[in-house]
Amino acid sequence: MGNQVVIAVGTFILLLTGLLLGYVLSQLVLGYLAFNLLTFFGTLSLILIFGTLYYVLFWQLRREQSRPSTINEGIPNQVEEDLSDSYLKNRLITKLSGDAAAAERLIEQAKETYPGMPENWYCERVLDDLERDRQRD
Repeated sequence: MGNQVVIAVGTFILLLTGLLLGYVLSQLVLGYLAFNLLTFFGTLSLILIFGTLYYVLFWQLRREQSRPSTINEGIPNQVEEDLSDSYLKNRLITKLSGDAAAAERLIEQAKETYPGMPENWYCERVLDDLERDRQRD
């Protein structure tokens, strides 16, 4: 949500600055605005503001696109792992046509076979085993 606000506000300010810069430059070219030190620094500052906002906005967009998931942004690692575990368990239950008990049994079997691994590893292992078994059939 925070990135979207930055992008929206940045786009609005960029649009406003671009319009103002275009107006000032057109008035200078048409001769309605006298060229002096004030108009020079004003135009220069508008160009700098426009360029900086343009760079920051597209840098932010590129950074957001390169990120695999923005849902978990700012959430502590333990909560991220819990979300990942529940996602994997839901995928497993879906593969088993909604049989949550069978999913738990398969996870427990994997825990007995391969003790000491993280919770999400067991879910991934069971999912991979199911996929491999279905490809054999």
